[in-house]
Amino acid sequence: MFGDMMGMMGKLKETQKKVEETKKRLDTVLVDENSTDNLLKVTITANRQIKSISIADELLNDKEQLEDYLILTLNNAITKATAVNEAELAAVAKEGMPNIPGLDMFK
Repeated sequence: MFGDMMGMMGKLKETQKKVEETKKRLDTVLVDENSTDNLLKVTITANRQIKSISIADELLNDKEQLEDYLILTLNNAITKATAVNEAELAAVAKEGMPNIPGLDMFK
């Protein structure tokens, strides 16, 4: 019994290390999102840190329109980055979870 517990604890520590490594790697995974007319481009990491924003000159003349573009495009980028982030972390966590009968956390 203790051998199983020690093995599970070791596997959990290994998984925790892999999760931390994955989080660091996700800082380098970039997600690009453009407005539908390509007047605004946003690049963020899979950890949802904004890396760049590119704005077409014509958007600079209308503050309200620019604000709307920023909100829509940033929200879309965050949604995509969150999906990448969650999928990557779930894959690492599932790989490292001990096989406990009746406990299927990742269906």
